[in-house]
Amino acid sequence: LVFTEEDKYGLYSNLLFKYFLAEGVVCGHDLFVASAKEHPDNILKELPAPLLDDSYGKELGDEGAAKSEDFQDSMKIAWRYQNLPKMEASPTTHTKFGHYYDISKKMSPELCQSVKWHSFYLHEELSSEPAMRAWNMNSGYAKLLQSLQRIISQEGFDGSDPQKKQRNVLRIGIQSLGSILWGDDVCCSDTPEDPHSLTKFLYVLRGLLRKSLSACIITVPTHLIQNKAIMERVTNLSDMVVGLESFIGSERETNPLYKDYHGLVHVHQIPRLNSLICDVSDTKDLAFRLKRKLFTIERLHLPPDLSDTVSRASKQDLAGSAKLLSSGCGAVAIGKRHLDF
Repeated sequence: LVFTEEDKYGLYSNLLFKYFLAEGVVCGHDLFVASAKEHPDNILKELPAPLLDDSYGKELGDEGAAKSEDFQDSMKIAWRYQNLPKMEASPTTHTKFGHYYDISKKMSPELCQSVKWHSFYLHEELSSEPAMRAWNMNSGYAKLLQSLQRIISQEGFDGSDPQKKQRNVLRIGIQSLGSILWGDDVCCSDTPEDPHSLTKFLYVLRGLLRKSLSACIITVPTHLIQNKAIMERVTNLSDMVVGLESFIGSERETNPLYKDYHGLVHVHQIPRLNSLICDVSDTKDLAFRLKRKLFTIERLHLPPDLSDTVSRASKQDLAGSAKLLSSGCGAVAIGKRHLDF
């Protein structure tokens, strides 16, 4: 269960959501898309197109050539730092992890139709059947759980039930869970009338995921949830918690320290399934940026402080950023990794 904290305007978290679904299409997995905001049919039409191997190599090759020229023109460093290991910001051209996607193009309808997918649009579900409250939670969450249970049992994803046919993986994507569109009021008040529907839903959902061949990503507008107790429960009920902080509309958008990036990635919790400890990488400072075709997550490298003006203006912001970035529990990527699930 991957819990994704939406950025303020939901631009980059929506892209992350589509990457997860696009990877399922390329891998031939079954899809289950649930939303109360946008119709699942429209979401699938907006999936990014996969990059071919030659296109991917050319994209990284151009970037590597540009960095090589910049390195030759740069100043020489002190001799005592020359023997230190170099920290790679991007993978080399011969390494490849999973699949990569061109965000400037849409996936072809033929490729989307090559996999089996199921949709859950809340407004259609509520209009077709009268609202009912089950499991002591609101009707939207109850109907979604019923639909998931039916798909898992009928389509052969139940791991406890022996299957004769070849098994597959079900990828579940739930968009903007907890928003007012789902009939939940946790984003509207510090003391919501129904503070337990969201946590009960996640508790039951995680039980379904544990006994089935499925993986799930959920996006939640956590910047609207003011109740810290609810956020702590939601975090404990998730396997992985990732937050996206966009620079749009903030002071960092014009700060020269972050001119190469569009936002920060906060890894609040990483999975430790069937283990007492989790693997932690050597860096906690991650940032993302949107290029011509790629959405990339990489190490946060701040530029050198060469002028007194920049030093005096940004010293306080730099200290605050370092404190914020070091508060995470770890990161799941070493170096820059192109987004892939």
